[in-house]
Amino acid sequence: MRIIVIGAGKVGFTIAEHLIAEEHDVIIIDKNEEVVERCTGSLDALCIRGNGANAKVLLEAGVDKANIVIASTENDESNMLACLISKRLGAHYTIARIRDPEFNESQTFLQNELGIDIAINPERATALEISRLLRYPFAGSIETFVKGLVEMVEFRALESDPFVGIAMKDLASRVPRLPRILYAMVERNNTVMIPGGDFMIQPGDKVFVSGDMLTITEYFRFLGRNKQKIRSVMLLGGGRISYYLSKLIVPMGIHVSLFEINPSKARALSELLPKIDVIVGDGTDQDLLEEQGLSQMDAFVALSNRDEENLMSSLHASRSGVPKVIAKNSRMAYRDVLNDLGLDSVISPQFITSSTILRYVRARENSKGTKIERLYRLVGGKAEAIEFVARKDDAYIGIPLKKLKTRTGTLVSLIVRQGKIIVPFGNDHIEEEDHVVIISVVSGISDLNEVLYQ
Repeated sequence: MRIIVIGAGKVGFTIAEHLIAEEHDVIIIDKNEEVVERCTGSLDALCIRGNGANAKVLLEAGVDKANIVIASTENDESNMLACLISKRLGAHYTIARIRDPEFNESQTFLQNELGIDIAINPERATALEISRLLRYPFAGSIETFVKGLVEMVEFRALESDPFVGIAMKDLASRVPRLPRILYAMVERNNTVMIPGGDFMIQPGDKVFVSGDMLTITEYFRFLGRNKQKIRSVMLLGGGRISYYLSKLIVPMGIHVSLFEINPSKARALSELLPKIDVIVGDGTDQDLLEEQGLSQMDAFVALSNRDEENLMSSLHASRSGVPKVIAKNSRMAYRDVLNDLGLDSVISPQFITSSTILRYVRARENSKGTKIERLYRLVGGKAEAIEFVARKDDAYIGIPLKKLKTRTGTLVSLIVRQGKIIVPFGNDHIEEEDHVVIISVVSGISDLNEVLYQ
């Protein structure tokens, strides 16, 4: 597809990079000459210097033939205007990055009036992901599918876990009381594997399990993982993510202490968030953190604008005995290194945003094929979880899975039929309108027919 990306900052560059990798025809527009030169030198895309909200520049980029326009500059108003003009000039579909909390309340109205098909708020999406991790502090990451009916939870295997060292095919007989969930993926030594019948999980492995919420809860209760509750959180940085996160977790009964070094910004946050403790000071100062009770906190979340500050503060919090530590990091290439240092929960707004946009792009790309409901890029992009809705006339309908061929590197993780969760085995089949969750270590899948065939 022909896709125009307006704004090539961290988010826009990441989006363009992923779209090019999936072989889309990408055109980049940015006002900054240095940014355009960097993109020209490192990306296989047409790069244009100019204002993406200028009709002349958009026409030069071929907006009238564009399948999708993605406006991802730092300025919300410019993004909205770019989408409006693009739609008027003939673009089929527009996506806008809109970050300001002021626009949240009127988002639906703005989308309808300005021709924006999808509005994405990276900071709010990041805050939502962090809030899930605080509800399940033992987890490295949590994804939900089928409107929250299905969860996929990442955790690290311990030597004491009853499934360790037992072949997958023997688990039911060897540990009959263990709740039945699906072991979707395992990451070992930075390599992601889909476990077969003979696969054995080892201590230290990162394990991804999926199932309905009740079974997942019973599973972790059986393992003894869900005893820890988060009642107090310390936040580093008073940016938008901290604002959205505080709004989400304070109603959950969690006490929030927030460090912000800028006095005027701290004062504004105190007025906007009267139920949290805002501390004016350098959140990277270890003595100050200890003075404010770091070692007594249930969780520490580093959300400053500097990755290095987040890393160092998170490592200090972890060594101070804080049970749950979450660090924001824009460089997902460092994810494995950070994991090796003991930071299992590393989140990236850029990665979350690009994953969300890729889901919409794939859905538009294959509008005549199996409908993509949800797509998550997992393990730093090494794997994907994709939720499809099965179509009536697809070739796999009604055929037992054991009689179908499955694409190498993929797994039918779950089938949801009229609200009922099915962990699929060979005799199970897919029916029309079933929600089917696929796990894949190969990227670019946009149709369930690419995974299952005769």
